[in-house]
Amino acid sequence: MSRFKNFKLVLTGLFLTAVLAISPAQARAPAPTDIQATIRVTELPRQGERIYALIHQGGPFASEKDGTVFGNRERLLPLYKRGFYREYTVPTPGLRHRGTRRIVCGGPPTKPDVCYYTADHYASFRKIVP
Repeated sequence: MSRFKNFKLVLTGLFLTAVLAISPAQARAPAPTDIQATIRVTELPRQGERIYALIHQGGPFASEKDGTVFGNRERLLPLYKRGFYREYTVPTPGLRHRGTRRIVCGGPPTKPDVCYYTADHYASFRKIVP
């Protein structure tokens, strides 16, 4: 291989390394964790009010997924150590699957510090207030 080709390969490798190092796809924007939108318990769908009450009673829940750890991968909720948040299904009448409605609570399972409602499968959240 000629010196020129070898030099060209080295430069190409350096260029690609630099591009990948500063690629916007690898940079994460700060997560917006201050949820301003709220919803009153009485404004939740009827099924949501029932699930909210069951959360504070410790169940029983219809879905085996209810009470499992919510990972907050979307990073839309305030950041806490894994295991802080748990998710619960809010049933949607007429659906045979879990649907998109959830309540996510943080803190002790039956005395959560905070709960959030999402009607769009974690794309947005509203803090549940009394």
